[in-house]
Amino acid sequence: MKEYIEYIGISAVLTVLAVLPHRVRVRLAGVAGKWILAPLLGWRERIRDNLTLAMPDLGAAERQDLTRRVCDHLGRLFIELFSPKAMARVAAETPFGGPGAEALTQALADGRPVICVSGHFGSYDVGRAALVQRGFNVGGLYRPMNNARFNTRYERAIGAVGGQIFPRDRKGFSTMIKHLRDGGLLTLLIDQHMDRGERLSFFDQPAYTSVQAAQMALKYGAILVPIYAIRQADGLSFTIEVEPPIPATDEVTMTQAINDSLEARVRAHPEQWLWTHRRWKAAR
Repeated sequence: MKEYIEYIGISAVLTVLAVLPHRVRVRLAGVAGKWILAPLLGWRERIRDNLTLAMPDLGAAERQDLTRRVCDHLGRLFIELFSPKAMARVAAETPFGGPGAEALTQALADGRPVICVSGHFGSYDVGRAALVQRGFNVGGLYRPMNNARFNTRYERAIGAVGGQIFPRDRKGFSTMIKHLRDGGLLTLLIDQHMDRGERLSFFDQPAYTSVQAAQMALKYGAILVPIYAIRQADGLSFTIEVEPPIPATDEVTMTQAINDSLEARVRAHPEQWLWTHRRWKAAR
């Protein structure tokens, strides 16, 4: 019954917002994120706790302002995930560059497998859509939502971006490996706590991190490339930055390099990361 009520409530909100122009829809979702979703879902307390741990030098007023901006971004991101047609148009207009862009182009020409790594930062689906539009055979790994009814709608939305999607289960992993071995491009987000991950560093705190991306890159000869879709000052548009491939050394060194890359992006744009994650369980 709880899942059903959640599904009806969220679906009603999405249905109402869907009739609005994209710009209005996204801005309104940002307002809802700050003043409705944040108190209802307990976002503020989790964000403040994580900011206190990771960025202890922030003053109280600065932390409060940043918490509001994070909630605004999360509201926008939520409605963007369920607006695949509009976001495909946004992705087509998004500048795509950075020092690693040429390496991606060369990999496509050579038929070499690619693993694009990022975090819950900016709009990761804009980055995925832009890669699809540039001719890459894109596959994305995702974690199914706990609410089974709503997960069906979620899968339909992220699948509409293009490419393939692989659920995080045994069958999904098997299909994902085949996709990579066949020379495909795989997108992964690696900034969630993993009980069986390596104890690495993120914001100078111990953070258990999956090394799977680096393992697969080494095993299948894929290039490992950090990529970020960064929200711009207007709150609606993005720019995509592709960083140089991570040097092929060992799985721990490579994964720490990814953590360092993401940390630098979050420090530059802290309002665009999903601070509601329980990322630092090892530090508490």
